[in-house]
Amino acid sequence: MTESYKGAAHGFGGQLTDWNPTLQSADAALLPNLQMGNARADDLVKNHGFANGAVQMHVDNVVGSLFRLSYKPQWRTLGIQEADARALAVDVEAAFKEHAEDNVGCYLDAERKRTFTMMVREVVATHVNLGEAMAAAEWIRRPGSLFRTAIKMVSPKRVSNPNGVADNQFLRGGVEQDRHSSAIAYHVLNPRYGMGASLNSYGFGEWTRVPRETRWGRQQFIHVFEPREDGQTRGANQFLSVMEQLFMIDKLQLTKLQNAIINAMYAAVIESDLDSETANQMILGAGQGKDNPAIKGLSAMMAMTGQYHQGANVKMNGAKIPHLFPGESLNLKTPGHADNGFADLEASILRYTAAGMGVSYEQLARDYSKVNYSSARASMMESWRYFMGRRKVIASGFASRVFALWLEEAVSRNIITLPRKAKYNFYERKAAWCNAEWIGSGRLAIDGLKEVKEAVLRIESGLSTYEKELATMGEDYQEIFSQQIRETEERKAAGLPPPSWVQVNQFASNESEGEAA
Repeated sequence: MTESYKGAAHGFGGQLTDWNPTLQSADAALLPNLQMGNARADDLVKNHGFANGAVQMHVDNVVGSLFRLSYKPQWRTLGIQEADARALAVDVEAAFKEHAEDNVGCYLDAERKRTFTMMVREVVATHVNLGEAMAAAEWIRRPGSLFRTAIKMVSPKRVSNPNGVADNQFLRGGVEQDRHSSAIAYHVLNPRYGMGASLNSYGFGEWTRVPRETRWGRQQFIHVFEPREDGQTRGANQFLSVMEQLFMIDKLQLTKLQNAIINAMYAAVIESDLDSETANQMILGAGQGKDNPAIKGLSAMMAMTGQYHQGANVKMNGAKIPHLFPGESLNLKTPGHADNGFADLEASILRYTAAGMGVSYEQLARDYSKVNYSSARASMMESWRYFMGRRKVIASGFASRVFALWLEEAVSRNIITLPRKAKYNFYERKAAWCNAEWIGSGRLAIDGLKEVKEAVLRIESGLSTYEKELATMGEDYQEIFSQQIRETEERKAAGLPPPSWVQVNQFASNESEGEAA
């Protein structure tokens, strides 16, 4: 006697009987509703505080304020000496930073609006919002720019099938593919802006076919996303699994706010003992003209009541005493509880949303009121692991492609000279010459002293290095070491004592020499 998996059967009590989803490929599930899903995510980010905060949180944690190049050519593969590779890395990093982080000219950006770090930040934000990021490589001669390589950021909203043709085996979601599902070219819509025109309105623009790369292998179009399944053509935005909850929590907040305002508007009302039948006669007779007896009676009653309240100004020792018209009663209104379980419901929805987006509830809600150090650190570390994955796949993936384009030009125009003893030229081992790591924002320290001690112990025990620990802090160890040397020399020249850590090392060294003697 055998039994199938309960999740694939009817379930206990038959709860799963009517749940019959169909198996679909990634493209079949995503592409038919890609534009609508992206439009809804775009609207959420523009108008919903938590959604906008989630995008900004990804940008700040994945990229930070400066995305640093750590160039590491694979010297063993290339057949050069390690010293030559380090010397090359110093020259390449300096030249790339000068061009990429130029705040004045912004020549790396085809639009001349962004530095390299700003581009990477935009890539991460676009990936969260639309599930992918795109850019095109341009060759632009501009006065004042040493390099001609420029990057044109392309919104994924503009990539679609020309003239709205249906998807097929070789053209899906605006991406032209071969039989291995490898992208060959991208079709980018250049819209004609005008009254009623939109990016996705067919007939309001022309499509440009942009090849993925040139015949000699130089990349022309950059497409960054993380596939979840074989054959996937386009990326899915991160709000799709939690979009309904985020949309409804916004409605819930607005409804609760209106309810609280209405409850706070009325502190007291005066109730009359006018019976329902008479009131209905007055209301129904309101449209019969001024000669209607009910209208005349109502007007006379309201006039009499007004005169009474105006004259009934009874006071005792300066305090006013309410004296109502016969048949009236004063009813004080106490506002209802403003929360009424709303905070718990909101927190539950935000926990669901945070889980769907891979971040912690505390970070998404900006609520650390119910956590201690241990739980907060565990939450931060879990999110940090997620952010590091996004940095490696999305941010570093885009940055490495841009760096490879820049380095190719620098080498071909002899601005950067490769070591002469290398076994392979640039195109023979392109990946080895372009190998690089990227340093983004540092990990948030909840208790700085504890985490510094932890880092020191890892280094002293041989479990880590200064390069790794300083990268975790968002710093380049070579820059730190060089700056420490300069500061030590400047302190010595100014007659100041050496830094405290230098004195400790000197004292430890003297003790060791005394013991050896």
